Amino acid sequence: MSDTNAYPTPQRLIFPADEIDHPWLQHAFNAYHLADVGVWKSIAEEERKGRKLACAKGCSNCCRSHTTIPLFPLELLGLYWFVSSKLDNEMRRRLKPQLENHQPGGACPFLLDGVCSVHPMRPLACRHFNVFGATCASGEDAFFTRREDVLTPIRSHQDAALEAMLPFHGITTTAAKRQAMQNGYLPKQAKVLQEIDWAHLAMRL
Repeated sequence: MSDTNAYPTPQRLIFPADEIDHPWLQHAFNAYHLADVGVWKSIAEEERKGRKLACAKGCSNCCRSHTTIPLFPLELLGLYWFVSSKLDNEMRRRLKPQLENHQPGGACPFLLDGVCSVHPMRPLACRHFNVFGATCASGEDAFFTRREDVLTPIRSHQDAALEAMLPFHGITTTAAKRQAMQNGYLPKQAKVLQEIDWAHLAMRL
């Protein structure tokens, strides 16, 4: 990779004991790593062209304005696991009322003080959304207002990330995976993050 990429090589999430207790976690971790590497490569390519990534910690406009973020079943399970077992007590205490009172159309229920509280387990849709040039304005979805500034991830990495989730659904053979990808199996299973009743998760905190 070029030295223009100032971001470290993405590392796969590793929670060995949890992966033994919850084998499905390996599929989530593998999928997220494949996606992260693809995004990392895409950003490096744009930086070689002289473009500058606008997204950075502290900017959370997309977390407030995007209301159609898809969430796959494995991602939902991963969020339940992460929030209930990996966040510290203080973080869970602060997050609980947001989950209990979340209404569709508001900011992401996992946003705390402008920071994603579940960043390691954020959905693929969040991982893939990156903007160059200027940060998103309040209420702006740059995908529609300035598509040319929104990163287009490497398709092969996007597909590989989705395919890595298929064993969670019992789809394990090469032929079955190919058919599932061609038929859009996973997108048909997705729910909208904003429309999920997060009060059920709050009950576990």
